[in-house]
Amino acid sequence: MRELGDVYRNLSVAALYESALHNDEGELGADGQLIVETGEHTGRSPKDKFFVREPGSEQHIDWGETNREFPAQRFDALFQRVADYLKGRNVYVLDGYVGADERYRLPIRVITQEAWQSLFARDLFIVPAEPPQDFSPQFTVIDASRFQAEPSRDGTRSSTFILVHFGRRMVLIGGTRYAGEIKKSVFTIMNYLMPLRGVLPMHCSANVGSAGDVAIFFGLSGTGKTTLSADTHRPLIGDDEHGWSHDGVFNFEGGCYAKVIRLSQTAEPEIWSATHRFGTVLENVSFDPKTRTLDLDSQAKTENTRAAYPLEFIPNMVPGSKAGHPTTIIMLTADAFGVLPPIAKLSNAQAMYHFLSGYTAKVAGTERGVTEPTATFSTCFGAPFMVHHPTVYSKLLGERIARHEVECWLVNTGWSGGPYGVGKRMSIAHTRAMVNAAIEGRLRDASFRAEPFFQLQIPDDVPGVPRDVLQPRNVWPDAERYDESARKLARLFAENFRKFEAQASPEVRAVAIRPT
Repeated sequence: MRELGDVYRNLSVAALYESALHNDEGELGADGQLIVETGEHTGRSPKDKFFVREPGSEQHIDWGETNREFPAQRFDALFQRVADYLKGRNVYVLDGYVGADERYRLPIRVITQEAWQSLFARDLFIVPAEPPQDFSPQFTVIDASRFQAEPSRDGTRSSTFILVHFGRRMVLIGGTRYAGEIKKSVFTIMNYLMPLRGVLPMHCSANVGSAGDVAIFFGLSGTGKTTLSADTHRPLIGDDEHGWSHDGVFNFEGGCYAKVIRLSQTAEPEIWSATHRFGTVLENVSFDPKTRTLDLDSQAKTENTRAAYPLEFIPNMVPGSKAGHPTTIIMLTADAFGVLPPIAKLSNAQAMYHFLSGYTAKVAGTERGVTEPTATFSTCFGAPFMVHHPTVYSKLLGERIARHEVECWLVNTGWSGGPYGVGKRMSIAHTRAMVNAAIEGRLRDASFRAEPFFQLQIPDDVPGVPRDVLQPRNVWPDAERYDESARKLARLFAENFRKFEAQASPEVRAVAIRPT
């Protein structure tokens, strides 16, 4: 790209603040945070994401509704239009890495139109104190957030686009100021590259105990993987994206991107502290215009309020962001139907089944037209970012679970005693008690009871948790309505699994949920 305006390379946090405030990109919070608004887009735009079809990668990509193709010539033409648009405009360049394990580390360059987005990338990726003089990126992300595509001319679905070109090793973003597109496009790249090197990429958080016991937490947004992994007694490896190699688990990122809607200082003290300091970027958070004090309970701008901050803001973190092989896997779901147990033990085959399913539920009111709990199945707990066929990832997971004898658990952080609007959300204190008991091995000698709808094994007793809470049918005022709702959810599981059944292993097919 020639004839740009000023090019600001690898600016410090303070310098990026100065630029962002000078450019009126955001405002200063009471505790030194940079507060920004992302405009029309307050979340990702998955329908505007495409992959360029080119010879080097086309045979590996699981083409379909999630991974849709974009012609190479269209990409080239749109890239030229973006280059022309950026002529004479200032840009911010950040050089960094993805992957805490040096053997699998990917050098990336992020070019943004706005200073705050460069700060976001600095917070989220691994940035050395002094970038090497001979830095050579293997992938480049160009975010022209203010550029609007013309669908009839550019071949995009809308004015927004996220285009991944593995041949040119480039991601081109435009038409959205939401910085999460930068983060997740890089995660998409890692989800393509890592399986080709025998590494399982995972949409999960991870922490480690004093004995070196690693726990990983799979879960979609809103299920609690960031909250539950931020434990004062277990140092954090990372909160969202990891690789599992032949040597263990390593964080892809150098920071955290946490949801902060209704964040509790009591229940989530480490995340609270990290969001209330200089260097943190807050997206779409409401605040008092005079005092600049945050109102984290407000969803006036969006339910998806976010904080981006470096891992070093979490005092209890693992140096180097890597550890050994997991001993425990927790699969999180926020079941708004209120029928799944708060904790259940999974066999190896069941773990692969639930990994392929990736279930959680939307609640009424979170999206236009959603008036009752709606099941969401996102394979591998991250379907929008999985480039290969889902069974590629599930096979890698199954092999590692078997080889390292990992204990697997399904944990429901959603509703109990009835569906959303009738029942109550699971207590964080109870969920923490169950998760800690599982991780610490205190349930290995427990007795279990099978439930009939999902073939799950529920412990009879968990220290610190009322026994009635463990059996979801017991806390519904109407047992017959529980049975009806459980059958409905079981049917939804079965319908979703049909798209994987032919390619799934016999062991996984044998444990698939069948409606009664």
